[in-house]
Amino acid sequence: MAAQRPIIPCTLLPETKARIDAYVEALRQAAPEVGSHGLDPREFWDSGLFRSAVEQIRGTQAASMAEKRAFMTEIFDYLQRQDAIRQWAFVGAGDRHDYEVTMPAGRISVVETKGCLDGNNTNIFERPAQADEFVIWSLCQNPGSDPGHNAWSGIHTRLGAEIMHRRQRVDGLVIWDMVCGTAGRPCPKLAADRSRATQASARRSVPPPCLYLFPRSIPDPRDNPTPACWQLNEVHLLNALWACFKGNEADVVEVRIEARVEGVNVQRRTRFFRGTAEVATSKWTTIRRAH
Repeated sequence: MAAQRPIIPCTLLPETKARIDAYVEALRQAAPEVGSHGLDPREFWDSGLFRSAVEQIRGTQAASMAEKRAFMTEIFDYLQRQDAIRQWAFVGAGDRHDYEVTMPAGRISVVETKGCLDGNNTNIFERPAQADEFVIWSLCQNPGSDPGHNAWSGIHTRLGAEIMHRRQRVDGLVIWDMVCGTAGRPCPKLAADRSRATQASARRSVPPPCLYLFPRSIPDPRDNPTPACWQLNEVHLLNALWACFKGNEADVVEVRIEARVEGVNVQRRTRFFRGTAEVATSKWTTIRRAH
């Protein structure tokens, strides 16, 4: 990756990592004294009880969608109160995607939520037939993850490859969640200008979202090697988020995916632009899924 400027403004701050590491150590030190297991410290660690408890907590946390659903509800309800969307519905129980949003002009925006983008789940998506626009939305609950790594891994390594290999068009990406702007993940946008916060609900104030516009057609090395990206006003849900949550030009990144054939390999290159300024470019990368 040859990056000139970051593709996402937030970073994993050293003090956040240090705070997490210190808490992990404190938790480990206190673990043998917690609960009524009746084991001495050596028996406790030999038993694997702590490891099993941690894995169970991880599994419960990963499976729970309550926090994510609450965040999405507050955001969509706010958009509806602003007349930026006509209606929305959670449809995740019956379909692969999670939300269907009807825009004022009648367009259907389909949203599929993901986690931190650096996992294999990011590769799993299906654009539904009824979608006028299809948006991936990253909800990363882990303040200890690296936003820059997640964004790069999700966009170049995973989404770009899947778009080309499976010919599944993604129109936009939102990276924005319940941790943004909190002590766990301070937002540089608010550090520079506190007035850019929006009171989305009685309990939640949020920074502007990070929005990514994808190619309007599938990159193809022979027929469509350098497709143009959508403009913000053409992806109606992203435009509504930008307008209602105090977005500015720096909050929108164009993701240009280029394709070529090199020998027997199909390759892609991802270029990131804010306005006319190129902020990062990948190397040419073989789509190994093509073999």
